[in-house]
Amino acid sequence: MECQKVNEVERQNQLPQPEVPNRGTPFLGTCFNGLNALSGVGILSIPYALSQGGWLSLILLFLVAVLCWYTGLLLRRCMDSDPLIRSYPDIGERAFGYKGRTLVSIFMYLELYLVAVEFLILEGDNLDRLFPNTGVKFAGLYIGGKTAFVLLTALVILPTTWLKSLGMLAYVSAGGVMASVLLVGCVLWVGAVDGVGFHENGVLLNGGGLPTTLSLFTFCYCGHAVFPTLCNSMKDRSQFSKVLLICFVTSTITYGSMAVLGYLMYGEYLKSQVTLNLPIRKIGSKIAIYTTLINPLTKYAVITAPIATAIEDTLVFRNSRYLSILIRTVIVISTVVVALTIPFFGYVMAFIGAFLSVTVSMLLPCLCYLRIDKSARRFGLELVLIVGILIVGSFVGIIGTYTSIKQIVKHL
Repeated sequence: MECQKVNEVERQNQLPQPEVPNRGTPFLGTCFNGLNALSGVGILSIPYALSQGGWLSLILLFLVAVLCWYTGLLLRRCMDSDPLIRSYPDIGERAFGYKGRTLVSIFMYLELYLVAVEFLILEGDNLDRLFPNTGVKFAGLYIGGKTAFVLLTALVILPTTWLKSLGMLAYVSAGGVMASVLLVGCVLWVGAVDGVGFHENGVLLNGGGLPTTLSLFTFCYCGHAVFPTLCNSMKDRSQFSKVLLICFVTSTITYGSMAVLGYLMYGEYLKSQVTLNLPIRKIGSKIAIYTTLINPLTKYAVITAPIATAIEDTLVFRNSRYLSILIRTVIVISTVVVALTIPFFGYVMAFIGAFLSVTVSMLLPCLCYLRIDKSARRFGLELVLIVGILIVGSFVGIIGTYTSIKQIVKHL
């Protein structure tokens, strides 16, 4: 998901160009791109999300998937209204003018920034589990545990952020999809072969944890920022609805499988990342953790590049190489500070899901569609459905944002 969002953001400031006939991404390639957009770090927290809501919350997973699939179709219809629309911000501008483009861009940049923060938290948590009690002494100050690994990760990825040509880093869709499948396979192996078993019963329903559950579920389906770009890149745009269906069905099967496996293995004892529960000495656990660690290292630079470019474009000396390096270094430092200040992977992800993903994946597609297509405002089943999504999305966004912020403040 994260890599594909970069493609979309990088293109949003380009002047729209007519489509070149008989060129573009084939159907299967677009399916891989779409699956990668929906297969991010959310798969690590999907078992934790289920443990917070109980078995019946699986119904909510399928409901969120259906709603986000439908809002993806609404974005497709928005694109049909103007052949010059190339990106999500273009849809925002088509619907609400320059203010609409600005609003969409702000939400996208903020989401990218917080995902970069999540990468650092993830690396710190899992490296600390692989190498416990590790620390370094610098200038008479001892730095150990997760803090040391977050700083080490930042030093490793810092040079990659200075590169302006990130094209090769963006083409990892098939690898991202395979990594998610491999992760599910490793968790299954640990449960079935390595002796953990599937003995936890769990609870049927936990009403108090539903806000967190819904926020995390929504985060898992927040690929909407790249859907317009994926659609526009296809050889045959008329096939995009089928692509969406395949992507949402496949990702839901993957998420559902991981959620059920993790919950049966660890029940109420699940941590914010399922890899933190796995027995560290087992080969399946090591493969799962190393798979989890590699992806963020390759994606961090791609995630933060659009933010740096947006800042550079507002400055007079935008072509200065040294200024570019300085800006990107400051971004890395700032994400390190945030990651060390709020090192709560699950709660930060819940905040992203409730505040940003709900807005980008549910609210904005409905509002833009109603604004662009006047016929959709006529009373009927479609209008009732869209208004229902707006009401449900607003409720989930408000309650989920409040709950996640409350949890973050509580654990500071």
